[in-house]
Amino acid sequence: MLNQKDILSTIEMIDQQHLDIRTITMGISLLSCCDPDPVRACEKIYEKITRSAERLVRTGEDIEREFGIPIVNKRISVTPMALVAGASETEDYVPFALALDRAAKTCGVNFIGGYSALVQKGMTKADEKLIRSIPEALDRTELVCSSVNVGSTKAGINMDAVALMGRIIKATADATADRDGLGCAKLVVFCNAVEDNPFMAGAFHGVGEAERVINVGVSGPGVVHHALQAVKGQPFDVVAETVKKTAFRVTRMGQLVAQEASRRLDTPFGIVDLSLAPTPAIGDSVARILEEMGLETCGTHGTTAALALLNDAVKKGGVMASSSVGGLSGAFIPVSEDEGMIAAARAGTLCLDKLEAMTCVCSVGLDMIAVPGDTPAETISAIIADEAAIGMVNCKTTAVRLLPAPGKTVGDTIEMGGLLGSAPVMPVHPESSADFIARGGRIPAPMHSLKN
Repeated sequence: MLNQKDILSTIEMIDQQHLDIRTITMGISLLSCCDPDPVRACEKIYEKITRSAERLVRTGEDIEREFGIPIVNKRISVTPMALVAGASETEDYVPFALALDRAAKTCGVNFIGGYSALVQKGMTKADEKLIRSIPEALDRTELVCSSVNVGSTKAGINMDAVALMGRIIKATADATADRDGLGCAKLVVFCNAVEDNPFMAGAFHGVGEAERVINVGVSGPGVVHHALQAVKGQPFDVVAETVKKTAFRVTRMGQLVAQEASRRLDTPFGIVDLSLAPTPAIGDSVARILEEMGLETCGTHGTTAALALLNDAVKKGGVMASSSVGGLSGAFIPVSEDEGMIAAARAGTLCLDKLEAMTCVCSVGLDMIAVPGDTPAETISAIIADEAAIGMVNCKTTAVRLLPAPGKTVGDTIEMGGLLGSAPVMPVHPESSADFIARGGRIPAPMHSLKN
């Protein structure tokens, strides 16, 4: 039973501490749209998406208005497009991306994810066609997001795909150079990608999912930061308990919105992703939470331990608040989207190597990090391989979303606006990884993958 104190506390969380529902994402299966004729397939894709999600945005706005809960984004995720386009007799997959973009605009959503391929053990012809089309597809669309899964704990790491993705990221940056390489902000390389992730740019609708499903992503770094201010100097077990209680309240609100959206859209409720997703706004930063635990600046010694505590406590608190927690669920550390991370990177405290260490204990991975425009493709591939190895060995989802900044170098800044924010260009190691990447093949799965 809610009392007056609970209600007033929730109002304060929304009004002053940046609490919001980050996204309502409708997942839609497009397997029924497969057709040997690519033109007909694109027509089917557009028709099914617009029919399935025609009320998504309006429903989100109605819930937002009636409950007084901010819902920042309404999004769509679809079946990995390589699986759908592979049935068509064509060499050009860009029209499939254009069909997704057109459907997303018709529905009025913020983004559509699923221009994706799953190649952790090998690439089909369809996978390779889609991957090679990514630079042009992201250049010619506005709302389409793309992802490629190159590794898993069960399969190992497909190093041929890793090598290719380094070149694709560079080509995507070049294709969108007039927008500071914005296309790369919509491209994620995964290890252990999940099928029910509502967050962009890595969302896709997995083949094990229902025909349609509603997934919700919540966010509340500002709420957690505010809660920790009340326990200054207290032991870490008190800190953990405070985060758990706060995560419970945040996730409970997400569960309410998810169930209501599911009912109104007559679509099964999938999961609540209880990730702490920051924004560039002051007071909505994961980095500031870590500093509230006693670190002078995010990135200094102790940062990884603080992040491990935060990530674990968020999960423990959230799983008690929802009937189905899924997605990525934890703490995100996207540099450009977190004002505290931006400040730490500009101060030189937060470097790429420290961020890599932090990804061992938090959600996802090296996210929204700008690197010099002349960074070799092999270096980008090697960064992907390192991050995929962390995911593979630790049985967790990791990802890389790097932003090679065309014409810019260390100390410069790229501006993307909105939730994507701005990113200081960070240095990479100048020593070459070219011979390492040139080997190709597959890094085998670890011994602990043999669990059956």
